[in-house]
Amino acid sequence: MNEFEGLGLNENLAKAVTDLGFTTPTPIQEKAIPILLAGTTDFVGLAQTGTGKTAAFGLPLLQLTNPSHKYPQALIVCPTRELCLQICNDIQDYKKYSNNIIAEPVYGGASIVMQIRALKKGVHIVVATPGRLIDMIERKAIDLEKVKYVVLDEADEMLNMGFREDIDFVLKNTVNRESTWLFSATMPPEVKAISKNFMHHPQEITVGKKNTANVNIDHQYFITPAHSRFETLKRLVDFNPGMYGIIFTRTKLDAQNISEKLSKEGYDVEALHGDLTQQQRDRVMQRFRNKDLQILIATDVAARGIDVEGITHVINFELPDDMEVYTHRSGRTARAGKSGICISICHSRESFKIRQLEKMVNAKFHKLDIPSGKDVCRKQFFYFIDKLISADISNGAYETYMPDLQKKFTDISKEEVLKRVAALEFNHFLKYYENAEDLNTRQDSRERRSNDNFNRSDTHERRERPTYQNNSGFTKLFINLGTKDGFYKASFLQYILDESNLKKEVLGRIDLRDMNAWVEVDRSVAGKMIKSLDGRLHNGRLIRMNEADGGGNRKPQRDRDTRKRIPVREKR
Repeated sequence: MNEFEGLGLNENLAKAVTDLGFTTPTPIQEKAIPILLAGTTDFVGLAQTGTGKTAAFGLPLLQLTNPSHKYPQALIVCPTRELCLQICNDIQDYKKYSNNIIAEPVYGGASIVMQIRALKKGVHIVVATPGRLIDMIERKAIDLEKVKYVVLDEADEMLNMGFREDIDFVLKNTVNRESTWLFSATMPPEVKAISKNFMHHPQEITVGKKNTANVNIDHQYFITPAHSRFETLKRLVDFNPGMYGIIFTRTKLDAQNISEKLSKEGYDVEALHGDLTQQQRDRVMQRFRNKDLQILIATDVAARGIDVEGITHVINFELPDDMEVYTHRSGRTARAGKSGICISICHSRESFKIRQLEKMVNAKFHKLDIPSGKDVCRKQFFYFIDKLISADISNGAYETYMPDLQKKFTDISKEEVLKRVAALEFNHFLKYYENAEDLNTRQDSRERRSNDNFNRSDTHERRERPTYQNNSGFTKLFINLGTKDGFYKASFLQYILDESNLKKEVLGRIDLRDMNAWVEVDRSVAGKMIKSLDGRLHNGRLIRMNEADGGGNRKPQRDRDTRKRIPVREKR
């Protein structure tokens, strides 16, 4: 009896798992599987990505499914088409010796006609994204009357993407379910609300601390001027030869631009973002999984649900606005007990975000110097030499050419051979980095004193900054962000400066309230600040920034619509 059989799984499932190379259950599998096999207990499992959650619910579902009844008995709802397909592929592996059980993916961006046909043929387990599932329900193409088990995978992600109403609708239409299983990396109020409204005394299991990142991840950050961000990225990629990673960007435009720049310089990269068709997304992901790509450049929305083994590095081209997104990004590496590195490229004014992240994930972040050009060349050279030394030469075919090779190298020393190899392999690196500048931000004492002012008391700030009434060179702006958005004065100050790429000297007095704020800013840059912030999203909510009324004291009426979360729906 192996360890999986000891959890209550039947022989066929245990054998399939063993064939996949898994001998010891992960903590979430060890705790969840015995509970879920009962089939009658509502369950909440809190665990980060990469901890084996799919097997934790997939294996019990397969054992509880009756193959003789060809109608949906189990429904798995997940946030993205990529995750939908990944779960189906995993279930396919688990049912290696239970081939009479059929699992079908249902997701947007593919032919709905073909999916309807597949469902009509008869399925046991449906894996679906919320939007397409709702379409199927409205078309009466799927019968949920006999669904016994509903699984909500990555529930926090689905809620962040605006699927709260869809989830409520699905749960209201599976009235005969015997149990609901909810898996999430975090437990925000929205997830708690689902548990309260639709689950009966759920058994909750937590693996690791809530909102805590994987302990096997080395969190690193590099400080660089804004104009050197791409060059810093390129240098970090060059300094990590052999990396297999994901670079996260805030916008589709950044993802595409970085991909094009790196591709032109010979890197095996492609972008993954919302403007791609489903066919294009599938092609990119297939190339990445096959390791035909060294690096994937992705936005957060496009990368949600990506489950790829062996990722060594995650690079944040910019830190995310929502700090919880960092946990999801970093969770792409260090999966299945392996170690990984998460790198963040930061501006000097973002150090407060690093401190916030350290507290949130309960891990130390290591500030490192950006490698010099010489450091990069040295690293690349020795990486190549290590590959050269470890190359497999056991193939006897080489022996045929050895006499001729020896003649060629009779008058050439080993040192000269190494020099010639270096010249062939590294001339492009040597030329590129010959006069490479130092990209590290060096602060003099005056700058340090200036930065210290960020952390001084509110009284000192008020005394130091010009006031609206006394300085005609300043104007007052209104913004619909406040303390209820998680800001305090220092972090709010830092946020608006980061987003507008302005210096703190342009600011006057800041009046931060619960739901909004008034900001005094130099008239010459007011338009730039408005353009940088107005219309952006902060934690899924549309930011509104405009010039305040001339009087400066009248409160603008709050625009209720701007405080609503904007749903992100997949293509139906």
